[in-house]
Amino acid sequence: METYAITVTEASRNFSDCVNRARYQGTSFLLLKGGLPVARIEPARKKPTHGDELADALGTALAELHVGEKEATSWLHDLEKVRGLMPPQVSSWHF
Repeated sequence: METYAITVTEASRNFSDCVNRARYQGTSFLLLKGGLPVARIEPARKKPTHGDELADALGTALAELHVGEKEATSWLHDLEKVRGLMPPQVSSWHF
């Protein structure tokens, strides 16, 4: 993730661009006033991970670990809870 130091004046003049770059490109901005850091503009959260990327990462991790039945069951219950908290995926395609 790239971080740029810019003045508060530059940020105010280009605020929309800074926000868009933070959201879509993951860019962070360190805001300076009088040459001193005073604030940041940065992405609110990381780029979403796709299910296949998560499955690959879990497969790799599980291949290297030896967990017992109790830990595996606990993990499965935690995963089911998290899935229940996720918003449903909505397609932007309309026919």
